[in-house]
Amino acid sequence: MSDFINERKKRIQEFKARFFSKGKNKPIDIPDGLFVKCDECGTALYEKELEQKLSVCPNCGHHFRIGARKRITITVDPNSFCEMDSDLSSLNPLEMPDYEVKLESAKKLTHQSDAFVCGKATIQGYPCFIGVLDSYFMMGSMGSVVGEKVTRLIEAATEARTPLIIFSASGGARMQEGILSLMQMAKTAGALYYLNEAGVLFISILTNPTTGGVAASFASLGDINIAEKSSTIGFAGARVIKQTIKQDLPPHFQTAQFQLEHGQVDLVLSRHEIKATLAKLLLFHGGEHV
Repeated sequence: MSDFINERKKRIQEFKARFFSKGKNKPIDIPDGLFVKCDECGTALYEKELEQKLSVCPNCGHHFRIGARKRITITVDPNSFCEMDSDLSSLNPLEMPDYEVKLESAKKLTHQSDAFVCGKATIQGYPCFIGVLDSYFMMGSMGSVVGEKVTRLIEAATEARTPLIIFSASGGARMQEGILSLMQMAKTAGALYYLNEAGVLFISILTNPTTGGVAASFASLGDINIAEKSSTIGFAGARVIKQTIKQDLPPHFQTAQFQLEHGQVDLVLSRHEIKATLAKLLLFHGGEHV
């Protein structure tokens, strides 16, 4: 038995000397951020390849969240985007503790003044006004600046009689601004009333997540409501709803597909389909190619 043990030790030492000797077979140093794990299927994805696929998992089709700037880049024609109201920034009207710190942190992370980026652009040659909520800026929450920028964008589209497109990604109203935040729901909805009276097309795209006050206002008021795949769409969270109505909820009841089946949205599209679909809709509704 001792001979067997000694023989095993000898082989282990030979293995170590061969594969772990100095200068040989050093551990591979993999830089941080080189691979990304899919939240849905757990697959490790090469980050550059994932970006080429518009941040959609090639294994299961899960749509990763993307920022407002990237969304605009993959949606509009190159060099066609002209930004509006980029200098507007939130204050702290209620003097909430640490609110300024959170705003500064979000600004540094996104390189934006607030959670909404908007302007005029073309999509395959068709002009439109476009706005995008950025979930990386305080979860795309709607404060007074976001509501003001959305309203100004709607008014610009109404005056120019040019189609309006808004991508929503939000956790809802920004609680640090209290009633001033909640007022933006009525404000944006009122502006959309005049857009509708002017006969101007409004396409709303609901991405992951679209919830709270944004879902309860302008995000759900499109002439055409489109949901991006993998999106969570609803007003309150599942736990809050269950506690309120005292009933079990249907499985996946806040998914994009569930919303389509129950008439809350008109289309569910993958990220790869959205740009071409928007161009077709602009054409069908009398868009003039420039």
